[in-house]
Amino acid sequence: MTIASTAAPVLWTNEVTGIQLSDSPWERLQRLAAREIEPPPVARLIGLDLVSAGAGAVTMALEVGPQHANPMGTVHGGILCDLADAAMGMAYASTLGAGESFTTLELKINFLRPVWNGRLIAEGKYVSGGSSVGLTECDIKDERGRLVAHATSTCMTLRGQKAAGR
Repeated sequence: MTIASTAAPVLWTNEVTGIQLSDSPWERLQRLAAREIEPPPVARLIGLDLVSAGAGAVTMALEVGPQHANPMGTVHGGILCDLADAAMGMAYASTLGAGESFTTLELKINFLRPVWNGRLIAEGKYVSGGSSVGLTECDIKDERGRLVAHATSTCMTLRGQKAAGR
């Protein structure tokens, strides 16, 4: 079976989002939290919702159901990775200045509890960093506050030409 979309891809460009090139990642995050700009396409595809954003801390939510299931019926681990990666990435981005961007160097996740459906909350936070590399972490909890997964990520700050177009 092939899974493919017949729809034309939608690019998340400055023209579409209204993001100004002078906006810092923090300013973009604040505009996203205020719902002044559309979330990235992957967030819309999966159903990720930005709940709150502060300096070095981001909370995201995801209503999971059968559309997120793996062949065994539980939420696919990749969906949990996407949720954690988004929360950690936004927490890291909140520490960057204008003209800076970042990329993920490494992501590790521990799956601690199966989930079938319900609302998941991901709390991403900036842990530590230097001028080029930083560490983030994320706890994903279910509606009852139980820890579903714990993730860590190493991010690298990009500047100048390396940050262009990101």
